[in-house]
Amino acid sequence: MTKVILDKRDIQRALTRMAHEIIEKNEDTGLLCLVGIQRGGVYLANRIRSKIREIEGITLPTGTLDISLYRDDIGLRKEQPVVRKTEIDFEITGRVIVLVDDVLFTGRSIRAAMDALMDIGRPARIQLAVLVDRGHRELPIRPDFVGKNVPTSLKENIVVELTEEGGEDRVIIKSIE
Repeated sequence: MTKVILDKRDIQRALTRMAHEIIEKNEDTGLLCLVGIQRGGVYLANRIRSKIREIEGITLPTGTLDISLYRDDIGLRKEQPVVRKTEIDFEITGRVIVLVDDVLFTGRSIRAAMDALMDIGRPARIQLAVLVDRGHRELPIRPDFVGKNVPTSLKENIVVELTEEGGEDRVIIKSIE
């Protein structure tokens, strides 16, 4: 079974709301930067940056972060990880980093992302923005900004499809069986 839980318009609304929340929570936007986790988080970080530019007239520094070599399941997977680009061409030490990802599940990817960021510098604060929070945390990680909370069973999967990857903007929930 497959069901669309967010369409293009829903995603736009959620990202607009998240952009407003990020601005409200961070009065000093001069310290603020966005870092998207490869792949979906990168596209969403760029979209949030555009929304903030529309709202505030500022362009936040935005980077990309690859976490494949920081994952705690790297030796447990059958296939080798696909290493993508980390590109953060600004100083993160002392800055407020909004880490952006598409789906928050167990929290392990976010832990890996924080480890990767700490290898680059020492941010003043790290905040987390996710399009979908599906629950089932294994680590004590909580998002600061959420597009949609979608309680799921472990027999379901959330798939985020974005135009940047050649699909249409939508989030679907699929049964795994």
